[in-house]
Amino acid sequence: MSSRKLRRVGLSQELCDRLNRHQIVTCRDFLCLSPLELMKITGLSYRGVHELLHVVSRACAPRMQTAYEIKAQRAAAVAPAFLPTTLPALDEALHGGVACGSLTEITGPPGCGKTQFCIMMSVLATLPTSMGGLEGAVVYIDTESAFSAERLIEIAESRFPRYFNTEEKLLLTSSKVYLYRELSCDEVLQRIESLEEEIISKGVKLVIIDSVASVVRKEFDTQLQGNLRERNKFLAREAASLKYLAEEFSIPGFLGNFFSTWNSGRIGQCDGRHPELEVKVCAEWQEGRMNPAKLSKRKTVESL
Repeated sequence: MSSRKLRRVGLSQELCDRLNRHQIVTCRDFLCLSPLELMKITGLSYRGVHELLHVVSRACAPRMQTAYEIKAQRAAAVAPAFLPTTLPALDEALHGGVACGSLTEITGPPGCGKTQFCIMMSVLATLPTSMGGLEGAVVYIDTESAFSAERLIEIAESRFPRYFNTEEKLLLTSSKVYLYRELSCDEVLQRIESLEEEIISKGVKLVIIDSVASVVRKEFDTQLQGNLRERNKFLAREAASLKYLAEEFSIPGFLGNFFSTWNSGRIGQCDGRHPELEVKVCAEWQEGRMNPAKLSKRKTVESL
């Protein structure tokens, strides 16, 4: 991806330091410059600069893979294939839980418990692998200022009272959840595109965005000419970046969202829907109560 840091593409530390002094940090920064500008900054010859351009271009371009190679990689992976939700009916419908290496979107009307579910998934990701967790850290991007640290502790104690029986374990879990409050589309995108090194350094095993639609609806009025195109462009870029992180590090990407339209009182379209999302877990609200979750794949809706 173009947001990949230059020091991760094989350039020498000395060259990276020299480029960094000119605020050239990512592959995008590097590739936006002309060969002449790069010659001036790096002190290299024209041929040397072209070799660098080739290295950086290959590093941030998607590598062609056959279907067999992808299947073989996934079969040989030692990382868990799923993060169980601990909800038996939902895990059965998802064939094991939230899939690692892909994106999952949970959707429903305001107040149905999407944020609570996201917080619960944060707790689950920090649990030891022996308990079905991923034994890692969590990046939680909160666009609605809805995250509650107190609620995280309550869920941990309530769901796993035998494990969280000491204050040290509660502190350890809460210290593994890294919260970022990003309140605009640009801030969300910048945060996502800067996560690669953080995932490596902090051992992140789950990325959550709660929610995608919140910032989109505030900034893009689809009644205005051109806004729909810009909104779709933002969502496609966001989804591509998240998809890359999920696949590159074999971790789940988890998105919260809410309904923008309704269809015959049942599940309608979700604001921010885009083709890169592979699975949608939808909650349905009818007659003043929340019905069991529904699993929606593409355009079909199946009851659990």
